[in-house]
Amino acid sequence: MAVSLREHDHFGAEALSAATVGNAFIDRVYAKLTPFYDIIFGPILQPGRVEAIARMGLKPGDRVLEVGAGTGINAPLYPRECQVTAIDLSSAMLEKARERVTRLGLANVRLLEADAEHLTFADDSFDSVYAPYTISVVPNPVKVALEMKRVCRPGGRIVILNHFRSEHPLMSRIERAISPLTVHVGFKADLVMAAFLEQSGLRPILIEKVNFPRIWSLITCIKE
Repeated sequence: MAVSLREHDHFGAEALSAATVGNAFIDRVYAKLTPFYDIIFGPILQPGRVEAIARMGLKPGDRVLEVGAGTGINAPLYPRECQVTAIDLSSAMLEKARERVTRLGLANVRLLEADAEHLTFADDSFDSVYAPYTISVVPNPVKVALEMKRVCRPGGRIVILNHFRSEHPLMSRIERAISPLTVHVGFKADLVMAAFLEQSGLRPILIEKVNFPRIWSLITCIKE
C-alpha cells in the first residue's frame, strides 16, 4: 500500500520508545544471545527476511549495505552477482557470521565491525541499504536511518524490517510497559513507527506486515 505521512505530522517530537540503551549494553546482550540467536530468531523471522530482499529488486552488480549482520543469517539469501557489505557492532555475532560466510563460500559478502550511527562510507555508496530487525535494537534509530539515507544513492532503496508498537490500544500499552524488559533479549517492544518515519524523513512507498503472527513490518522507501 502507498503511504502518506501528512496525517502524522504531530508525531514529529514524540519519544520513540520508553526504553533507552547504549552500545555497551547492546554488545553484552548480543554476546550472550549469539549461541542461541539462530534458534530463537531464525525460522520464525525468516519469511520477513526473504520478502525484504525480494523488495530490493536487486540486479547483477548492485551494491548492498546490510545494517545489522547478526550471525550472517541473511547472507545466503542475496544473489551471488551482488556485492554485499554487512556490518554489526557485536564482535561475537560477527565471528558467527564469518564462520557462516566461509562455510558457504559467499565471496560476494564482506563483514565489518562498525557502528550504524557513524558509518564510514561515502555519500551515495550503495544501491540498496537494508536494516533487518535492527532499528529497535540501536540506541538512536533516527540517527541510524539518517546514516542509511546518506549512504544510499538517489533512486536507491532503503528497506527496514522491524517490529513496531501495535496500533491496538491495549497491546500498545502492554508493549510500552514491557519494553524496558525486552531490551534484555535484544529489542525495544514499543518503537513507534509513525514517529520514527517522521523524525528520520523516510517516505515509504510500501508498508507490509510479514511473518506469523503478522506483527512485524516491512518498510520499503526510495531515496529521493
